[in-house]
Amino acid sequence: MAMTAVARETVFALRRQIAKIEGTLLERLQAPAGAAPAGLPPDEDARDLTIVRRGLAVAPPDAFLRTGAEPLDAALGGGLPKAALSEIHGAETRDAGAVTGFALSLVSLILKRQQPRLPILWIGTSEIFREAGFPYARGLQTSFGIEPGELLFSEAPRLVDALWVAEEAARMTALSAVILEIRGSPQRLDLTATRRLHARAQAAGRPVFLLRQAGEAEPTAAPVRLIVSTAPSASRATIAGPLAGSIGRPAFTVGIGKSRTALPGQFTLEWNPDDHVFEQRRAGEAKDPVPVVPASRRRKDPAPASGAVLAFAAVGSPAAISPTARDQPSRPQRPAHIGPRRAG
Repeated sequence: MAMTAVARETVFALRRQIAKIEGTLLERLQAPAGAAPAGLPPDEDARDLTIVRRGLAVAPPDAFLRTGAEPLDAALGGGLPKAALSEIHGAETRDAGAVTGFALSLVSLILKRQQPRLPILWIGTSEIFREAGFPYARGLQTSFGIEPGELLFSEAPRLVDALWVAEEAARMTALSAVILEIRGSPQRLDLTATRRLHARAQAAGRPVFLLRQAGEAEPTAAPVRLIVSTAPSASRATIAGPLAGSIGRPAFTVGIGKSRTALPGQFTLEWNPDDHVFEQRRAGEAKDPVPVVPASRRRKDPAPASGAVLAFAAVGSPAAISPTARDQPSRPQRPAHIGPRRAG
């Protein structure tokens, strides 16, 4: 029993230290039935012991950005923190569109409730913009209610330059939000770099979104990490019912990789481009029995085998052994790499 109490005190000390680094608002320890940490009466039920420091219990309602999907907001403890660094991960490069769309949806929610509307700064390296491209200006206004002039881009040649721009922009109160897009798992994006971004976001009272394209989950100072991928779109709704074969609203599969409450979960959200809100998809909607594009060979649905159509005659056939005269080169040729070199 003494060893259990010592171990529990160690866990509390570690959690306090981690919370101090990450700026965690709530700390919860699940204890076995009948057990109580040191300093509490033995008969007190400590199975759901909550210790609040600067806590969620006293945080103002406007401290969190609510997505509108109640199950996701509840699992996050009220929503995404506004004055903090939040990670949005895409497991693969092909998820870049979903990650970008989800980030723009969050920005749309911020601008929708903000007066006056302040611009957003999107920072990335030349590599990431070359790989994933830029958002379509016309689609910004149509789908997210964001004017093209409200979204500013900063293209940096190196990651160290992008991090410097993000740190300087994170302290500015003249921006609605700062988005930093990174590809892979670079060494420079360590705990120290994310801690600076998180601290400056807290000081400015503005969110900083860290978009990670095809990156591994690593220890960072961000209190929230979401893993975003595409979800099958439901059929378009009409007065007569769902329109068969049509494509409806954009949909996202959102998983919680890290949060203050440490509650796991996976949710399917639809973005309403007319009202600019998220909607929770009900169970059983938009289930595709067959993938639209065959998956790679390492997945459960391999791509179909190639057909038997050949562009040339098979090896060993008479046509391959005796080519016609018109197939012969007009004059003797030799590879260029064995030609004479230019002197001088």
